[in-house]
Amino acid sequence: MDYLSTRDKTLRLSAAEAITMGLSRDGGLFTPVLFPRLSVLELETLCDMSYQRRAAYVMGKFLDGFRPEELGYYALSAYGPDTSAAGFPDAGKFDCPEVAPLHQVDSNTWCLELWHGPTSAFKDMALQMLPLLLSASLKKTGEEKTACILVATSGDTGKAALEGFADVEQTKILVFYPENGVSEIQKLQMVTQEGKNVGVCAVQGNFDDAQNGVKRIFSDAEMREELEKRGYFLSSANSINWGRILPQVVYYISAYCDLVRSGKIKLGQKINYCVPTGNFGNILSCYYARKMGVPVGKLICASNRNDVLTDFIHTGVYDRNRPFHTTMSPSMDILISSNLERLLFDLSEWDDELVREYMTQLNQTGRYEISDMIKERLQMLFYGGFCSEEDTAAAIAAMYKDHGYLIDTHTAVAAKVLSDYRRESGDDTPAIFVSTASPYKFCDSVLTAVGETPAANSLDRIEQLRQVTGVTPPSRLAALKGKEIRFSEVTERTGMESVVRAFLQ
Repeated sequence: MDYLSTRDKTLRLSAAEAITMGLSRDGGLFTPVLFPRLSVLELETLCDMSYQRRAAYVMGKFLDGFRPEELGYYALSAYGPDTSAAGFPDAGKFDCPEVAPLHQVDSNTWCLELWHGPTSAFKDMALQMLPLLLSASLKKTGEEKTACILVATSGDTGKAALEGFADVEQTKILVFYPENGVSEIQKLQMVTQEGKNVGVCAVQGNFDDAQNGVKRIFSDAEMREELEKRGYFLSSANSINWGRILPQVVYYISAYCDLVRSGKIKLGQKINYCVPTGNFGNILSCYYARKMGVPVGKLICASNRNDVLTDFIHTGVYDRNRPFHTTMSPSMDILISSNLERLLFDLSEWDDELVREYMTQLNQTGRYEISDMIKERLQMLFYGGFCSEEDTAAAIAAMYKDHGYLIDTHTAVAAKVLSDYRRESGDDTPAIFVSTASPYKFCDSVLTAVGETPAANSLDRIEQLRQVTGVTPPSRLAALKGKEIRFSEVTERTGMESVVRAFLQ
């Protein structure tokens, strides 16, 4: 299957080429030329498979040039319990056999837990797979240069990417994070990362500043040429890379199959998904699962106080010219949702000229307004809602008090917005809300929400939360205590290019 750029549909690449390049040189995002439909029989067959087999089967629909046995091996390596594939240290290490289990909250509501991987965040679902796909793609394309993976993170992507790519052959990875825009646990996870090929740097600014800096570096032809002479080329582990989006499609298909297999719903019955959303990659993956034939009803897009997507879905106007809020759900503190470009490309029926125009307007003025046709299609599929800081804390408290279930701040946003949607619409369709991180990654906010005063030290809060709730923390978070801090560099937004040059000396 070929891949084309959202800004130039005449550009065609193979799957391996698209994964290797990450971001198109015209600034566009790669998207497949078609989305294969899963038949009813195929969905029924998937219901009887393990998560690993489902992953290999679904990804095989999009990855021409990758053999089924090859993808099967990668899926076992990425999602296996405490296994290590040759050349990929610490691959796998998911702490439950289901990989992405469903927790039933009530008779009509489930929570999809995506944080059972090595960094306790949903990014592991893709970033345990991407290094395997990229390494294979380098060989398939005959690329001899070293891939430099540049990552901008609002918290979870950075650590998951560092963990996935640490000491992977023919790669180096450099992560930029907003200096004051991640939780203490997220920061500690990154700055203590082990590996000879990894680098971490804080940026003075917010996530959008870091993301714009990475995009600027990617589009700098002079810098690309300079790095190529040194034996490097740039690639991405952010969700702008198709190799990040594809593994995420799997868990939406898998969750539906799990509900069918457990007898909670019948095959063909619709379900709604509510997804906490920042860069739009996670909910976009759910949209793609729907295009493949999964009976998804409403796609509920849940935002925090940075409610640019909520306004966009309601009005058709995307406007980032608004205050930026630093919240207790930092992975969603984003005003420029990069993956929205892929959705616009699809809803506009591949109108690359129109997409280029929208992206130019966004870059130059900070806003654009979509056509009535695209707006109508958007609103048929999506509902947008947002959650205040007070309501986020209240949702954590209510979920713990009423259901004995501990959730993090991002998951709480989804739970609250799902409740709002049901109340406003009267839609009682069975629904899944997505849990993107362990509550132990945000101990201070979770402790406060359940009525406790957090300990002064961020690592002491892990034990405090365990004592208060009786919920066992992920072992790798508990092991952060005493780890050596390896990275302390801070740069201005304009200095990111210099950091890259120094990293690749």
